[in-house]
Amino acid sequence: MNSSRGLWHARGRVPSWVGACCVLALCALWSHAAYADSHRGRCEGEACAKHEPPRRSKLDCPNLNGLAIPARAIGLPTTGAVVTSTTPVAASGSGATATGPYCLVAGAIHPVDPSAPDILFNVALPDQWNGKILMLGGGGFDGSIPAITGNVPSAPTDLPGPLSRGYAVFASDSGHEATNGGVNGAFSVNAEAYDNFMGAALKKTHDASLVIIDAHYGTHPHEAYFAGGSTGGREALTVAQRWPKDWDGIIAFYPAYDFTTLSLQQLRVTEGFAAPGAYPDTAQRALLLKAVMQACDGLDGVVDGLIGNVQACNATFDPATARVDGKPLRCAGGIARGDTCLSDRQIAALNTMNTPLVFAYPLDSGETLYPGYNVYGADLGVGSSSPLEGIVTTLALGTTQPSYPLQSTAMFDGQIADDFVRYTVMDNPNADSLRYDPALAGRWSGRVSMLSGLDATNADLTPFRRRGGKLLMAHGTVDQTVSTRATEIYYQRMLVTMGFGAVGSFARFYEIPGLQHAVGTEFNASWDSLTTLENWVEHGTPPVHQVVTDTEGVPGRTRPLCQYPAWPSYNGAGDVNSAASFTCVQ
Repeated sequence: MNSSRGLWHARGRVPSWVGACCVLALCALWSHAAYADSHRGRCEGEACAKHEPPRRSKLDCPNLNGLAIPARAIGLPTTGAVVTSTTPVAASGSGATATGPYCLVAGAIHPVDPSAPDILFNVALPDQWNGKILMLGGGGFDGSIPAITGNVPSAPTDLPGPLSRGYAVFASDSGHEATNGGVNGAFSVNAEAYDNFMGAALKKTHDASLVIIDAHYGTHPHEAYFAGGSTGGREALTVAQRWPKDWDGIIAFYPAYDFTTLSLQQLRVTEGFAAPGAYPDTAQRALLLKAVMQACDGLDGVVDGLIGNVQACNATFDPATARVDGKPLRCAGGIARGDTCLSDRQIAALNTMNTPLVFAYPLDSGETLYPGYNVYGADLGVGSSSPLEGIVTTLALGTTQPSYPLQSTAMFDGQIADDFVRYTVMDNPNADSLRYDPALAGRWSGRVSMLSGLDATNADLTPFRRRGGKLLMAHGTVDQTVSTRATEIYYQRMLVTMGFGAVGSFARFYEIPGLQHAVGTEFNASWDSLTTLENWVEHGTPPVHQVVTDTEGVPGRTRPLCQYPAWPSYNGAGDVNSAASFTCVQ
């Protein structure tokens, strides 16, 4: 077992950087926060002149290669960083995909613990820079560098992404390289590597990237944005909570902010479907969805294939008493009878997914439970012809009943939870995670409690708000990976902690009916959140009357983006595929 297990803190003196500061850009390093506080009218005249960073000599793309970044330039302990390669990239694409020429920079941030991996990161430096930066979050267990030529979550495909808009874009692998896609928790036996994954890599990557950006352009960025979903959504909330002065605007989609408790709930759900006779096949999942739609689709005022009033559906739908096409959904006597009904064992597993995991021991994060999912109304893998069905199925129940050892075709969330328990909690890759009790934890309860202290659960974002930061949060109502109810709990805590007026001045939280985790066969969301955030941050224009577009269920239909707890109610007349026919109500 690694002797440094636990919450990692540097012990002793961090090794000093050896070697001279070879470029003026490093010798005269400025923090983004100092400049941002003097920007957008926050100071005038001589006061601004005192804070405005001087123009410095610039390093072109080839001369950035080998650039050494001293440890003192990074706000958390490292042993420095280095640019490992630079590549001039020619302009490419057309229309919304057109990207101008840019310099692709690869770098490595070195750990304090020599047994921990480097943090690998990329920076894209456009020739036509708009003076802004954007960091992209990762997903799952991270372990690879997100495509810095990509876009923010749920962005419209007919609009340019950040790099095409002129942003300097950067991202990292969070401090380890995955060897099995995104599902490999082996890195977490090293304490510094896990600390990096849970947030430290974000600050280190930001600071190292900023040195490179300063050196290349000879000046600081005007605005700094962060965007991510799932693990990237957790990372978005992490930077708002821990390094609020680094960021002006943040996009947090379906955020896995309480990673520890989420992983244990995912394990509980996986164990539920691993029970004999508990796993529904494709036809039974489709039967369940049909029953839910017949019971709940009209609760928002119109039968249109979307459940807008999710709260009412949750309060009224019960698979044990529901009917489908006039017949009971539950098999007679609760005994399995083919694909025409659900057995009691299957209903019990579904109800496990619908109910919270309550912890029988205290957690350092202060959490006492992880809520259930809005499972009733979701596509759990119904075998539709949608090109997104494969992704939706993988992120829901998979195609194989869970068993030990967990298969790659089993529930994706179960695979994440399995690695979390075997490596992060137990440091035992041979453990049978399906025998682990997430509610009790036994002798592992202290370990789990300590790990929870790294979660992004702090609901007091006052420092971020006070410096003028803006936050956009969004979550699909039928997400089966990260519970929508968990994000509701976090937002409710923000309101209680900071007050309704304070939260309304800097944050918005929207729920999107029919959207699952990142994608959806019922409603696949397309929303230009980046422009919305830019207008709020840079022009003081808060979001009003936002509209989200479906690209899959009924391509082109729109719905109003309703601020939670409101939901879109049909007006009683008008085109059911038009947002104008709906009003956000509570």
